[in-house]
Amino acid sequence: MTPLKNTICLLGIGGPIAFENLTMFPLIGEDAGRGDYLTLDEALARKLVRITEVSESGSVPELRFVNESDRKVLLMDGEELVGAKQNRTLNISILAAAHSTLPLPVTCVEAGRWAHASAEFASAERTHYAAGRAQKHASVSNSLNTSGGRSADQGQVWADIDAKARRMSTTSATHAMAAMYEQNVSSVEQFVEALPAQARQRGALFAIGNEIIGCDLFDSAVTLSKLLPKMVRSYALDAVDRHSAGSGAAQTPRAADVRAFLDRIAAAETTQFPAIGLGEDVRLQAAGIAGGALVVEDVVVHLGAFAVAAEPQEAASGATLSRASQRMRNRI
Repeated sequence: MTPLKNTICLLGIGGPIAFENLTMFPLIGEDAGRGDYLTLDEALARKLVRITEVSESGSVPELRFVNESDRKVLLMDGEELVGAKQNRTLNISILAAAHSTLPLPVTCVEAGRWAHASAEFASAERTHYAAGRAQKHASVSNSLNTSGGRSADQGQVWADIDAKARRMSTTSATHAMAAMYEQNVSSVEQFVEALPAQARQRGALFAIGNEIIGCDLFDSAVTLSKLLPKMVRSYALDAVDRHSAGSGAAQTPRAADVRAFLDRIAAAETTQFPAIGLGEDVRLQAAGIAGGALVVEDVVVHLGAFAVAAEPQEAASGATLSRASQRMRNRI
């Protein structure tokens, strides 16, 4: 049995916790790893790591990460990095060794800025919203399988941000994803307060209405408790978006539905690639599932998996995609 299958089989499903149209199912289990690492937020707060553009001219899909500490550092896929020449989100999860320098594969989430706001990046208290993370997982898996890279479809990401901003009636001079969080902060923070971590909770599966959206799982309850607020904000933004579009609270999934979703993840075909940093980058391949896991010494340090349409669909009109692609060509 693979580490991923073994980990999922041992998980318990806690009672659902709901707020408005978002429900969290705690994923319960004993710690699988030592948790002997810092989160990105902890490392940045202690000034133990630096994240910068790769050069003065910069490169949209890649940043430079320097760990100057004696500790390993966990970076979670989807975490938003703000500052430097434009805001980005991480494409994959990475466990950086002590005293290491690594490239960070990223995606731009601020299409209208290409000028230094700061010399280094800070981390935001949020991740790429859940629907965007799902899209990126699918793109990254495709990139790894076809070219060995870890890039996302940048034009698709920009188009999706623009479409979501229009639906949510938010504006940003630089087309920044951050504006949607900032202009809905009071609503989003209510979800964070209502969905706290539970005892022995290592992961969380989220549903909007009766639709399962995705889940995140870590090797320890301590890591989950540190990163859960960021994750709740990402799902909450999608919940607010759905609510504003007329999708209110509905019947929530049953525990059996949650178990079935987890079983689909466990049964997915996987492809392994050497990770950036420590361990292996494991990509999931199954109809209706997009995701990946970081596995280090047979321990699933982080798993992110999402429900997606079985058949790819365009996220926006061809005209919007064309504009986004043109911006990309102008920057790389």
